[in-house]
Amino acid sequence: MEIAEGVRDQLVGVFENPALLLGIPLALAGAVFMSLGAQYQHRGVEKVERITGVEGTSGLSGAQLRGLLRRPSWILGTVMLGFAIACQLSAIAIAPLIVVQPLGAVALVITTLLNARISGHAPTRQSLIAIGCCLGGIFLFVALAALYATEREISNEDLFTILTVLLLVIIVLGACWLILRHRMRALFYVTGAGILYGFVATLAKAVIKRIQAGDFEWLTVVCVIALIAAGVVGAYFVQTAYSSGPPDLVIAGLTVIDPIVAVLIGALVLGEAEAAPLWVVIVFVVAGAIAVWGVFGLARYHPQVLSESQELAIRRGSGGTAAPGDGNDSANPLRPPGPQHPPAEPGGADDRDDQ
Repeated sequence: MEIAEGVRDQLVGVFENPALLLGIPLALAGAVFMSLGAQYQHRGVEKVERITGVEGTSGLSGAQLRGLLRRPSWILGTVMLGFAIACQLSAIAIAPLIVVQPLGAVALVITTLLNARISGHAPTRQSLIAIGCCLGGIFLFVALAALYATEREISNEDLFTILTVLLLVIIVLGACWLILRHRMRALFYVTGAGILYGFVATLAKAVIKRIQAGDFEWLTVVCVIALIAAGVVGAYFVQTAYSSGPPDLVIAGLTVIDPIVAVLIGALVLGEAEAAPLWVVIVFVVAGAIAVWGVFGLARYHPQVLSESQELAIRRGSGGTAAPGDGNDSANPLRPPGPQHPPAEPGGADDRDDQ
């Protein structure tokens, strides 16, 4: 009874907060732009791989990165992601981080539908269960965070803690990439990008708050530099993930791992969950575990991933079902159905065709 009364009182408080009510739709708009941007960027990465004849599963080369800058689809996707970032920054500037950050999970639904339509890989029962776990865990978290999230001023000690942990994370991820990149697949890159973007969102909020307070000094500049560095490394990981996994798997990892990291920072360092009772904290942990399990489940059961590993037969155009181990390019879901052509020289007819 006391729990129900507490939830009712908190719910009334939410609707009395116009900033929170504006932050939520901004975050949802950012999720829409994110899903569209991911689909277009994934198309651009696929195109560059076809042109160069080299897959970027162990890391995109300098030539491939330059090639992305000439792909209209990748540029359009980047613009859309720019809109997504603008919406997300606007949302976290006016609402608690642990409320608006997890709403990016809406992008997972949109991206899944788009990718199923474009690639022809209809979601399986297992992959739908995994997606349901991602969404269910995240939205359970958001529902409680919206009721109990609080904000306080971010101190210099808070920022020093965040920057120190970020430096350690970058060192660990960098070492793993240098040593094990030839064995890494999409899940590693998605996880790394999600962790880094969680720090990016937190640092962005700190910088925005300091600018609003007129407190732009050397520590704020350091935060901006760290934000840019983490964003660049995260973006590289995302583009590499597109070359080794479907776009909805990438979005699933980002929209689950990113908010969980941001929420952990917000709760443990910034004190945004100080008003939450013990039972809410327990539900937070359970919801986060369910969402993370969903990401790993999607990485394992996604039909496009299974097709690539030749564990699931996928019909390819008029050529019939690809047999496991037949060596045909049609067994690779990163290649378009139909006859394959030798890699085209940049600037040729195939380079101009971005479909």
